[in-house]
Amino acid sequence: MTKKIIAVVGATGAQGGGLAKAILADKAGEFAVRAITRDPNSDKARALRALGAEVVAGDVDDPSSIERAFAGAYGAYCVTFYWNHLSPERENADAANLAKAAKTAGVEHVIWSTLEDTRKWVPLADNRMPTIQGKYKVPHFDAKGEMDHVFIDLGLPTTFLLASFYWDNFISSGPKRGPDGRLALTLPLGNAKLAGIASSDIGAAAYGMFKTGRETIGRRIGVAGEHLTGAEMAAAMSRALGEPVVFNDVPPDVFRSFGFPAADDLGNMFQFYRDFETVCNSARDVARTRAFAPGLQTFNQWLEKNAARFPRQ
Repeated sequence: MTKKIIAVVGATGAQGGGLAKAILADKAGEFAVRAITRDPNSDKARALRALGAEVVAGDVDDPSSIERAFAGAYGAYCVTFYWNHLSPERENADAANLAKAAKTAGVEHVIWSTLEDTRKWVPLADNRMPTIQGKYKVPHFDAKGEMDHVFIDLGLPTTFLLASFYWDNFISSGPKRGPDGRLALTLPLGNAKLAGIASSDIGAAAYGMFKTGRETIGRRIGVAGEHLTGAEMAAAMSRALGEPVVFNDVPPDVFRSFGFPAADDLGNMFQFYRDFETVCNSARDVARTRAFAPGLQTFNQWLEKNAARFPRQ
């Protein structure tokens, strides 16, 4: 049987890597992986090749390379890389490149990894959160969300997948030890529940969507492993790390003032999750995600595998 090719953008990254590995693990499945990466000779690319993936060069900034990579594919997983450059305009251009390449290739099922355009809920004139770069409230959300129309306008058979907060972020930016020697998880969440997920499970859920055929085309489907408050996440970290982790709730303005790259963007993001908890979490149903990804991890399960990677300074 000739397998249908799924062209996976960012196959050596978080989301794409999860999808590539999910397809490769399903030996009896109907799909094969075409792993698209800027460096086909990287260690991660070589590892995918060893597992049976076709690995090809492709760069979202180079439209012709993506057109070549999508040629002959049944499906395409399209994701952009805001955190590599922090430019909404570049994000827009890259999303357009992906959509146009999928149209040229005649791809039968596109999954576009998107997010909400938060300006639908917090207009630029709304002072509840600051406007960033004169045009955005949460740039890394808004830049993706505003490009949904390109996939629609081109008539692409698209599933719009809304990701959640990656628990993997906690490995580098999770609990920090304060002057009192105690670990604290500092987030501007109040008592709101945050939709979170292991990044690899986003790819696993995307594979489930590809397996459903055309059923999900035209739909917006959010994914999440759990919805947890800051206090609940801190308690789970305490158990996993073997020492107390306290939840330190701070106002969004304080978080935005911390001064690390994109602190304003992330401060606004957490405020959006907090202030529009129902909007965000109702779009990211855990049971529905598990239906697509039966091996979906809970936060505790993810911590069991990853707590040893947390820095303790």
